[in-house]
Amino acid sequence: MLVGIARTSTLDQQAGLEAQVRDLQAFGCEEVYQEQVSSVGERPQLDAAIKSLRKGDKLVVTKLDRLARSVRHLGELLETLEAKGAGLVILSMGGQQIDTTTATGKMMLNVMASVAQFEREMMLERQREGIAKAKAEGKYTGRKPTAMNKSGAALSLLTTGMSKAKVCEQLGISRASLYRILAA
Repeated sequence: MLVGIARTSTLDQQAGLEAQVRDLQAFGCEEVYQEQVSSVGERPQLDAAIKSLRKGDKLVVTKLDRLARSVRHLGELLETLEAKGAGLVILSMGGQQIDTTTATGKMMLNVMASVAQFEREMMLERQREGIAKAKAEGKYTGRKPTAMNKSGAALSLLTTGMSKAKVCEQLGISRASLYRILAA
C-alpha cells in the first residue's frame, strides 16, 4: 500500500498542501496524511502515517523537505521504515523519483539529502550575515515588541489593584513580559 504524507509549515500555505495531496493521490496513494506544522515541531500526522505502515508498504512524499529537517532526522526515519519492512518514495528529488527499496535509490537519497542540508546551512549563514550587516547599518531592528506596547494598560490595571496573573490574562501577555514592563 502507498501511504502519502503532505506538509506545509504554516496554515496560509493551503494551495501548496492541496498540490501535494493532488500529486500523492495521482501517484496512487490510498491514504494521505496532511499536516500544517513546522518540520522541527511535533509531527502527529507523520507519526500516524508511519504507524499505519505494514511490511511491503511505502511512505510517499512529494519532496524531501516535506519529510525531514536534516540528514540525521532522515536517517532516523529511514531506520524506522526499514524496521517495519517499509520503503520511502520521494516523487521529486532534483527532477528524479527516488525509491529507497532499491540500492540505487538509497544511495541517491543519501547524496541528495547531504546536498540539501548543505544548501540549507549555507542559506542560513547568508541570512545571518545579512542580518548582521543590516543591524550594523541600523536598518534591522528585529521584531516589534508586543507586550511593551501594552505597558500603559498593564500599569493602569495594576494600579486598580488587579492581580498580576489577571493583568497577564486580560492583556494576553506572559508573566515575564509583565515583569519586564515593571522593570522599565
